[in-house]
Amino acid sequence: MAESINFEPDVKVRTNKFRIGCVGAGMIMAECHLAAYKDAGFQVGAIASRTKANAEKVAKRWNIPVVHDTPEKLIEDKSIEVLDLAYPPDLQPTLIRHALKQPHIKGILAQKPLALTLKDAIELRDEAAKSGKTLSVNQNMRYDQSIRVLKQVIDSGALGDIVFAQIDMHAIPHWQPFLQAYDRLTYSNMSVHHLDVLRFLFGDPTEVTALTRTDPRTTFKHKDGIIVSTLNFPSGVMAVSLEDVWSGPRQEGYDNDQHINFRVEGTGGVAKGTIGWPTGSVSTLSYASVKQTGGKWVTPTWKTMWFPHAFIGVMEQLQHALGTGQPPALSIADNVKTVALVEAGYKSMAEKRTVQLSEISTS
Repeated sequence: MAESINFEPDVKVRTNKFRIGCVGAGMIMAECHLAAYKDAGFQVGAIASRTKANAEKVAKRWNIPVVHDTPEKLIEDKSIEVLDLAYPPDLQPTLIRHALKQPHIKGILAQKPLALTLKDAIELRDEAAKSGKTLSVNQNMRYDQSIRVLKQVIDSGALGDIVFAQIDMHAIPHWQPFLQAYDRLTYSNMSVHHLDVLRFLFGDPTEVTALTRTDPRTTFKHKDGIIVSTLNFPSGVMAVSLEDVWSGPRQEGYDNDQHINFRVEGTGGVAKGTIGWPTGSVSTLSYASVKQTGGKWVTPTWKTMWFPHAFIGVMEQLQHALGTGQPPALSIADNVKTVALVEAGYKSMAEKRTVQLSEISTS
């Protein structure tokens, strides 16, 4: 029965011995990375950002002993073993390449999206492999507690053969100012979370059909605003990923109903849940299984959240890989496949057709 299953919504910290250097001092670093690292007991030795004053404020808040003048100076700091990047994707590849040249840097945790193009992602994959260093990508939604438990439910066989899955987002992201300079918006910066999670749950899809329209609220020029994607997988799974970044009016007095829901249907049961990010709440999951729960709905519970607790798992998997010599769970080779899926989606939008993933080369 379900009560006998030991779900693990959060990772256990197996390795935390490496000294981390953080690049970036924005919200994601200050509120998520560093909060998670403090909880986990990770060693943060230095920080740098494009603006040193911002890095100094974050360093004071989190008791980081060293503030470097530039990201490059931090990367050259011989006491740093793991580079943690929270940096714009057009600037990130240059810093990654600089880090790959430093003998003292053992591992790099890059922000997603890894790069603005599939070509850049492939080149970084190959350069990292040649250097012998471990490059990992921060696909942190895989470590959301509901997604981790959902994966465990699926792997247990509780749902039987998976038939259909859906991620249904009606929420308003905070678009960072640097995104205004890019020709890609929602698919590359928000949908990438959901597309990566669908790969995590069901493997690599064979085809994708993506439709988009602009978002009335986003005032700067953009092509992809609201997006609906349909993916088919070799197993027969059909999945839909919806990113509605409009989600309705939001003026004063309007009742806000932002949410992200998901649902997975199988021949032996159904799982459904919520992602708590839009409302700052704990994510949830419930499932009913013919075999495991007698058809009754069961709801595992936890107290941790995607932001910031999932970031413990992201950094831990890299440190554990470095400590054991094993590949990281979030490897660069795997992430290139997520970037390829994003590329296929943009091709589908542009050409108004279903795109086979075999059309997108990752070699």
